[in-house]
This record gives sequence, structure tokens and C-alpha cells, in this order.
Amino acid sequence: MSVPLLPVFLDLRGRRVLLVGGGAVAAGKLGALLDAGAEVTVVAPEVRAEIAAAGVRVERRAFALSDLEDVWLVVAAAPPEVNREVAAAAAPLRLFVNAVDDPRHATCYTGGVFRRGGVTVALSTAGEAPALAGLLREGLETLVPDDVGRWRRAARLLKRLQRRGGVPMAERRPQLLRALNRLYERRGAGRAGSGPAPTPDQTTLPDLVQVPSAAQVPGGVQAGSLPDVGAGPAPARLGPTPATQRDGGDA
Repeated sequence: MSVPLLPVFLDLRGRRVLLVGGGAVAAGKLGALLDAGAEVTVVAPEVRAEIAAAGVRVERRAFALSDLEDVWLVVAAAPPEVNREVAAAAAPLRLFVNAVDDPRHATCYTGGVFRRGGVTVALSTAGEAPALAGLLREGLETLVPDDVGRWRRAARLLKRLQRRGGVPMAERRPQLLRALNRLYERRGAGRAGSGPAPTPDQTTLPDLVQVPSAAQVPGGVQAGSLPDVGAGPAPARLGPTPATQRDGGDA
């Protein structure tokens, strides 16, 4: 593909999505759509038992143009000739179509995805090499720590403090890195016997970042707002955990 794709995360909560197809591929896509909060309608002459039991609206018939009314997204998980029909009908309506394992008839692609601690990582090969996307996803899983949820909570708090303190954008990421390193310094101190090591479920963030004081310093940063919390990379954690959610496709 000569033009790069624009990576986008869609908020589908409460929005209607059309899923064309009733086989194993469609069943796999249905779970991800329901997890995203979409209101799914399935259209197919025949559907698998797990789709029929999923509690979604099912129309046991062939695709019709009227199926595209009032939908936000279309997922075509049918034979190529049906996917082609769906894509052709959706184009004049400016609806994006994810044609599963059929990139010629797709206008959007889902990537290899994993979720951990409120963080979502996704990558795509534009539907051309889904197996490669799956392998890359597995490699990235080994680099994201098990307690990334704590990282996320720390970053959220630090962002509020940085905004309140007027911290320049160029300084925010280095400050976040120092703050995250402190999490591991505290853990190492606990292992060395100088105190209990914090667990991923503990939110001991007052020691991580301090609330800005009233005194201002040049550049708009308030004195005492962001302590120097040390340096050194956070250790990599090896292997996926049971808390990791995956969507292995790239189609």
C-alpha cells in the first residue's frame, strides 16, 4: 500500500455495527465488537450456534442495502463475493468496511491487539500479513510490564499536576520517565529489606509526584511540583500474563 494508513481507535459504545457473515470468522469478530460496547446486527443465511446465543439481533437472510441504514461501521466476514457486494454498497454511504481476510474489499483494518492494565497496543500490516502482525504482537507483549496499570495511573496523575503547574510540553515526557523509574526504585528498596514493596494494586502516588506549591519559578513550573526521582531504565518483564487480552487478527 503506497499511502500509509491512519491508526484510529473507535469508540463504539452504544453505536450500531453491521456484521455480515455467520461463520467462524464472524464469530471471532463478534466478541471483539461486543467487548467494545457496540450494538451488533448479524446478517447471514446461516449462523453458528455461538452467534445465535450471543444475544444480538440476527437476520437469517442474504445481505440487503437497507442493512446499512443507521450503522457506524460494517464488518464483512462472508465469502469474497459477498464482501465485494457489501463494500460496493457501503462506499456511496461513506461507511468504512472491515472485510475480514479480504483486504481488496476493505476500507479499514483491525490490527493485532493486546490489552493490559487499561493500555491497548495495536499494530497492522494493512491486512496483507496477519500472521506477521500476530508474531509482532507476541513480541511486544514481552516488553510491556505486568504492572503497566500502575504506570497508567501515575501518568494520569502526573498529567494533571503538569497542567496545573504549567510544565512545558517538551519537559513532560522526561518527567514521566523519572517518575516511573521511582516506582521501581521503591520496589527494589522493598526487596532489599528497607520497607515493604508496593504492589501493582496500591496507588502510592503522593510519594511519586508532589502537589504543586504556591511559589512560582521561572518558566511557569511551580517549586516542589515535580521531584527529581532518579534515573535508570525500568526493567522489562518477560512473558504475557493471564490479565492480557488479545485479538490476534490483522484484517
